[in-house]
Amino acid sequence: MEYGSFTVVLYAVDGYFLSTFCSFQVKKMDLEARSLPPNVKSSLLVKLREYKSDLNNFKTEVKRITSGNLNATARDELLEAGMADTLTASADQRSRLMMSTDHLGRTTDRIKDSRRTILETEELGVSILQDLHGQRQSLLRAHETLHGVDDNVGKSKKILTTMTRRMNRNKWTIGAIITVLVLAIIFILYFKLTR
Repeated sequence: MEYGSFTVVLYAVDGYFLSTFCSFQVKKMDLEARSLPPNVKSSLLVKLREYKSDLNNFKTEVKRITSGNLNATARDELLEAGMADTLTASADQRSRLMMSTDHLGRTTDRIKDSRRTILETEELGVSILQDLHGQRQSLLRAHETLHGVDDNVGKSKKILTTMTRRMNRNKWTIGAIITVLVLAIIFILYFKLTR
């Protein structure tokens, strides 16, 4: 089977775009993994290191295939003799890439669910804070009302104390007047009876 330079160029372009796409996906997975909780993050970062290593090996292989330093015989040998190995490795890498993409999709879905849960929790928190603010305002108004009642009770107590003092003073005054009158009557009776 003979492969021309056009086929080599197609494989090189395919390898370049595939490695660029994989690099982008791995960076995305890295960012997503770093934003997850520590217990999930550590295992994902280990897998990402493996993916990065595989990707670097793939990029090296693509560079080696497409470099101009290879002579035509080595290129033909690589394309003809190693085609089965290359296709197997490429299929394995593609399956890994598909698995990584699926895993990334699931991780993205979990992150979206987490974000949705966070937004719902935030809305609930805002609602609770608004309720608490309303209750605080009600308590402050009740406190002001109680303070006003307390002031009124204090004023009433002062008025009652003043009234009690006046009543006591009036009692003493009336008692003194009655005593003076009784003494005057007794004194008058005494003078009348003695004369």
